[in-house]
Amino acid sequence: MPPLPASVEGPLRPGDHVDGPATAKVTQPALGPVGWLRWGWRQLTSMRTALVLLLLLAIAAVPGSIFPQRSADPNGVTQWQRDNPELFPVLDAFGLFDLYISPWFSAIYILLFVSLIGCVIPRTKHHLTALRARPPRTPARLARLTDHEEIVVPLDAAADAEGAAQTAVALAEHELKRGGYRVARYDGRGSFSVSAERGYLRETGNLLFHLALLGVLVSVGIGGAFTYTGQKVVVEGTTFVNALTDYSSFNPGRFVDGENLDPYSLTLDRFDVTYQPADSAAAGQAGDFVAHLTTQYAGEQPQDAEVRVNHPLGIGPDKVYLMGNGYAPTITIANADGTVVFRDSVPFLPQDSRLTSIGVVKVPDGLSEQVGLVGFFYPTAQELDTGAFTSIYPDLIYPVLTFNVFTGDLGVDDGIPRSVYALDTTDLAQLTGGDTGVDSIQLMPGESAELPNGLGTITFDDVTADGYDQPVKRFASLSIHHDAAGPWVLVFAVLALAGLLLALFVPRRRLWVKAVPDGAALRVEYAGLARGEDPALGVAVDQLARRHRSALAEGLRDDAGAVASTRA
Repeated sequence: MPPLPASVEGPLRPGDHVDGPATAKVTQPALGPVGWLRWGWRQLTSMRTALVLLLLLAIAAVPGSIFPQRSADPNGVTQWQRDNPELFPVLDAFGLFDLYISPWFSAIYILLFVSLIGCVIPRTKHHLTALRARPPRTPARLARLTDHEEIVVPLDAAADAEGAAQTAVALAEHELKRGGYRVARYDGRGSFSVSAERGYLRETGNLLFHLALLGVLVSVGIGGAFTYTGQKVVVEGTTFVNALTDYSSFNPGRFVDGENLDPYSLTLDRFDVTYQPADSAAAGQAGDFVAHLTTQYAGEQPQDAEVRVNHPLGIGPDKVYLMGNGYAPTITIANADGTVVFRDSVPFLPQDSRLTSIGVVKVPDGLSEQVGLVGFFYPTAQELDTGAFTSIYPDLIYPVLTFNVFTGDLGVDDGIPRSVYALDTTDLAQLTGGDTGVDSIQLMPGESAELPNGLGTITFDDVTADGYDQPVKRFASLSIHHDAAGPWVLVFAVLALAGLLLALFVPRRRLWVKAVPDGAALRVEYAGLARGEDPALGVAVDQLARRHRSALAEGLRDDAGAVASTRA
């Protein structure tokens, strides 16, 4: 039929039809505020958007494994800032050191949560309705389906064709029920049929997967409010008590009560580390770290335990991780009268792989004025051409400790929290090292030296006299994690995996068997239709046909025998 002229318009051919005038304008309905809101909601709650948001969340979490996080490794953040002073403010402005509480990460997280809820609820309602519904009616022309078989069963002249058809369909219904299908009979207009359907576990698994993702998000969100992490530097021979006042840093969730932490203690008995020999290609590289601990839970006996890298210690509901280690020289300072005003094993923070370390000693009381010392520790010292020292091996072979001495107001009495690992020398007077013209104090284990200006003496103690194997103590940096969400996340992750397996490997299909009396014969049709990818559908139809033919032959023989007995 030739197209109508462009000038022809009418109820069947509006002016903006494709065959209409070239100058005709397409008029689209205008969306008001409510329409735009509905459109936005449909876009947000579509499965495609949910998958995109899930991918974005995974990508957004990558920086959390690249940059140290304040909640887990505050010392690492401080070191990163020291190493990258220009780049740090830029990255910090984007929240890369507080990634998981940053506004942009939270926005992705919340949008994914809303998208999943808006996607799952309608699908769940639809799925529940489908579960209660009967299988669909048998198509009138099964032969049009790709997977189709047909047989003709001859009947005796005296046989009841309709009865045989009912018997055939009843046998098919029994076979399908045995195969786990939901069945429904549709008889009428000279034909008898059964419709069967199975594979609803596929959609159930799909919904379970998405509900489990919601469970993971809720667990992380709510569980994070009851989670805390804390860091503590523990020196050999000292004890950490799981109390708020004993942490070096503590990051609690919103609902964590810092006054009611689990009562236990950790004592660092010994820290062992092995290094590659100095004459090897990998000289100085660490082989293994082991922190030997004595743990004691309230009301229980002390127990020996170990913490290794990537092998945390579980104590109560908490996990203890080994984050770092170093040396803690024991230093004694006495005033001019010989009275000891300071004695402690001070952790020195490693600066390189050879464990060249920096530490700070603050003596606010006991001397004629406040004294601060910035120390450098070299496990195996070697003097450079410039006169400065460096460490050439991380083990204690030739340990040397040097100090630059400062006097003045240390700022410990102004009420402002200050790091024990740093000394602000801006307003202090330097007495040794640098441009003072006075050499830095240099000590080896067991040696003492005079402090300048008659302030007193300083001693680098050799702790082998206290029963230790080496002259310098070591410390371990421990991170304590209480993860309230962990068990729930594991449960929902397992459920998500189970749902994914169901969604991937359970086929959804429909099968039909129709029996139609045809004179002195019975015509039986078998057909199947896949709801999605189902490469085994043809095999399923063929197996159903074979089983049914066998059962039908036996059933018809029994019916024929019964008829003959009745006549006799």
